[in-house]
Amino acid sequence: MTKKVSEHSGAEAPKRKVGPIVSSAHLASGRSTELSELEFGLIVAGNAFNRWMVRCAGAAGMPDMSFLDVLVLHSTNHRSRAKKSADICLVLNIEDSHTVTYSLKKLIKQGLVQSEKRGKETFYSITDKGAEHCRNYSEVRENCLVDSLKTLGFASGELGDIAALLRSISGLYDQAARSAASL
Repeated sequence: MTKKVSEHSGAEAPKRKVGPIVSSAHLASGRSTELSELEFGLIVAGNAFNRWMVRCAGAAGMPDMSFLDVLVLHSTNHRSRAKKSADICLVLNIEDSHTVTYSLKKLIKQGLVQSEKRGKETFYSITDKGAEHCRNYSEVRENCLVDSLKTLGFASGELGDIAALLRSISGLYDQAARSAASL
């Protein structure tokens, strides 16, 4: 234990150890302490990212959008190809497809996305207005976020490595969810 010297008495007082930074201390025991720290980091990073997307969209001229609306808009715009809602769900790893369907309906109503029936399937694609909003979002993102990432001191390619690690971790959680569902 590290000791701290008191300024007034010259005596050493024990330094209080706070412990791991977690959201649920009862889960941070034994071998799972570091996992609990990781999970808390994922929670706060996920919530910060969701808040960022909403604020960035607002600054880009798309007020009143949820984070899911923003994700679905950009996913629909991805590679300028029409997509089925199931494909959007798969790419974004969203299990509740009705939430994506609801976002698509909202985006259609706003004129940002359009739908087209092809046989029994419905395909969604970006409109010119939607593509313009995506460009505006990208510009706000460049101005507000990209340069600030440089302050973290990542070397070239390190963010890509972190992204790969996060995708791997998501796979572990997906497998654990399947295991838990079978209990």
